[in-house]
Amino acid sequence: MAPDGSLEEAINAFLVELRVERGLSPLTIGAYRRDLAQFAEHAGRRWRDDPQPLIDFVTALQRSGAKGSTQARKSAAVRSFYRFALREGLVERDLPALVDAPKPGNYLPDVLAADDVERILDAPPTSDPIGIRDRAILELLYGCGLRVSELVGLDTDRVDLPSQQVRVIGKGNKERRVPMGDEARDRLHRYRSGPREAWTAGRPTPAVFVGMRGRRLSREAVWRLVRHWADAAGVRERVTPHTFRHSFATHLLEGGADLRVVQALLGHASISTTQLYTHLTGERVREVYARAHPRA
Repeated sequence: MAPDGSLEEAINAFLVELRVERGLSPLTIGAYRRDLAQFAEHAGRRWRDDPQPLIDFVTALQRSGAKGSTQARKSAAVRSFYRFALREGLVERDLPALVDAPKPGNYLPDVLAADDVERILDAPPTSDPIGIRDRAILELLYGCGLRVSELVGLDTDRVDLPSQQVRVIGKGNKERRVPMGDEARDRLHRYRSGPREAWTAGRPTPAVFVGMRGRRLSREAVWRLVRHWADAAGVRERVTPHTFRHSFATHLLEGGADLRVVQALLGHASISTTQLYTHLTGERVREVYARAHPRA
């Protein structure tokens, strides 16, 4: 810790603890870093003994229109930082305890109708190398319910086409096995034996999904291609890689899948996280009933 005990130095020390002591992933630490940097804009030198910066921070989030879940997450990051600062003697009292925490709210994720999913999955052309790759990406996002970080981090030794499954490294560095359907297997095989083989010739890489220069795709690249093919398919709803994961879970539950099975497929540590989709399924059932039943 620097002699001046600056907020920046305190945040850096906290992030080191998250990495070294708690073993959090780089993605999670990056989220903490962004949330705390946003808080630091409101705090200045008052962070040690004045709860007002926390109040200003929460107020700014509310005025920006941030979802309740986003407000709660960012506030939780600041509270975790202050618990660390209190343990380390950097502050003398638990300032967040003086401020009401934002409520998460009733957040329901965006879910695509099955026919919209089909239109997006079929949008990339089969005669183009990029289209062949993107078809495989879209199919795995939806067919396996992968997070975008799991998809771009996928290595070839974790894909078993004969047994039609992938070994995924999820949050907390936990591994899970996820089955893939015939369509996913066929699209992935065509991509790996065609465009990927050509793009990685002389440039060996373990990455499954690469660009034309043979380098592992970034999360940002996957976000862009998902948006591109959603637009090409004429789907005007907001579509992100995570939309396919939400749709994967919801469609499984609508089809009668057991909640514990869906939890295992998604890699959720807690069943309460997966239960979110049961509420969403209930909302969709009511919507269909209201539209279709003559006495609704």
